[in-house]
Amino acid sequence: MDKTAASLFPPSEMIPEKHRIATAVEQREYLCDGAIRTWAGPLQDVLSPICESVNGSCRQKRIGSYPLLTAEQALEALDAACKAYDHGRGRWPTMSVEERIRHVEGFAYRMKERRDDVVKLLMWEIGKTLPDAEKEFDRTVDYIRDTIGALKDLDRVSSRFVIEQGVIGQIRRAPLGVVLCMGPFNYPLNETFTTLIPALIMGNAVIFKPPRMGVLLHRPLLEAFRDSFPAGVVNTVYGDGRKVIGPLMESGRIDVLAFIGSSRVADTLKKQHPKPHRLRCVLGLEAKNAGIVLKDADLDLAVKECVLGSLSYNGQRCTALKILFVHEEIIDKFLPRFAEAAGKLKGGMPWETGVQITPLPEPDKTKYLKDLIADAQAKGAKVVAGGQVSGTFMSPAVVYPVRPGMRLYVEEQFGPVVPIATFKDIEQPMNYVIDSNYGQQVSLFGSDPTVIAELVDPLVNQVCRVNINSQCQRGPDTFPFTGRKDSAEGTLSVSDALRVFTIRTLVAAKETDLNKQLIKSIVTARSSRFLSTDFIL
Repeated sequence: MDKTAASLFPPSEMIPEKHRIATAVEQREYLCDGAIRTWAGPLQDVLSPICESVNGSCRQKRIGSYPLLTAEQALEALDAACKAYDHGRGRWPTMSVEERIRHVEGFAYRMKERRDDVVKLLMWEIGKTLPDAEKEFDRTVDYIRDTIGALKDLDRVSSRFVIEQGVIGQIRRAPLGVVLCMGPFNYPLNETFTTLIPALIMGNAVIFKPPRMGVLLHRPLLEAFRDSFPAGVVNTVYGDGRKVIGPLMESGRIDVLAFIGSSRVADTLKKQHPKPHRLRCVLGLEAKNAGIVLKDADLDLAVKECVLGSLSYNGQRCTALKILFVHEEIIDKFLPRFAEAAGKLKGGMPWETGVQITPLPEPDKTKYLKDLIADAQAKGAKVVAGGQVSGTFMSPAVVYPVRPGMRLYVEEQFGPVVPIATFKDIEQPMNYVIDSNYGQQVSLFGSDPTVIAELVDPLVNQVCRVNINSQCQRGPDTFPFTGRKDSAEGTLSVSDALRVFTIRTLVAAKETDLNKQLIKSIVTARSSRFLSTDFIL
């Protein structure tokens, strides 16, 4: 894994033609009020984590640029979204569920036509391997399909009247208004769409801002958004978040904030809204998920799952295992096996066959990771394996023993550094989970059902998913995805997301002859989309 920048980053002519970006993607387009507008102002350069050799030095390759919009354009997008929603009277929020499904199906069809373009940009913008980039795209399309299926199920349940205590009622879910969607750089397509699609299909109007890294890959989809939805239902904003997002929140006209990122930014955004009690938040935030390896664990299985869990996509996942606690009786067996397995992960360019470790997209990320390692070393830890840096690339670093007082013990590294601690008493890792600011997931590795059961019961009251003999993960998308403490607010899954972007609403009437005839006439004439017994097949 110890490669120099010259050997790691290939010259342009050595990159397979189908994976090259022959011409920089100079994006000036943004979507507002049903039209793709052209920005004539300043642009932000996009630097790939993939470096190139220039005059004997290694520097990140420039692959394009995107618009640096201002508050004026952001507020125009907000005006367009508010007009499209029109206090719930707009064409989109009053459209039947079946009609909205057809629009989303049309978008998914158009989206699939741009698969190759999006996949290529996922590799170049954020260093995601080709198989993982393809998987992210395909999983997103599957998510759209599954969301449509879940909505059909939900609507079928709502397509009947109930009579309770002499009151006739029909209960359905209604949209909330204007949704601001902001996704993360590590899954800039999938995790953005896991909020954007359910928000849309339930009748909300949406403004979405791509993450700072992972912007250009949305460009191929602008026309599909424009052509698939009524004007103003989908709008995009680009630029410095302080300049374009601050004014949106301060306006008080954002009804739902769907944000995946850091709790610090989420707190800032929430405080900017002048009517916080009217703002619903759907937040996916940080995590410091622990893996606990008990003394009776299957070592082969534990090593395999811990390597995957801590180093898949360079450890740049909120669900990654960010610290491992290994029982002191097996650490001498576990540590060398883990270090060897981590060292065998192939590093290189995203399009290369079998590559698992790729360059890091965040600015100065390798410096931050080296600082974390240096802090641990100064306090008694050692780098057991890896940690070599070449430009934006870092080989997986295994650091042991990590103890309280070290930054690696508490900070979410979000990169290819694996801190390993030992324990004699299970109370140490249990207290770690309890005292942590985060409460997303934990992984338990062991074979004694009595011990596992005793750990599961308290842990489910600290985190939202306990994984047994497997790494932490989000999927399947039908499972709830959320967190406690500073890790999340609101629950996402295919079905939960439909609920989180809506509110239960009902129409009720006393069970009189007049009201029964009135409702029957409305349903028979199909004059209301809400009061309806139509059943979607």
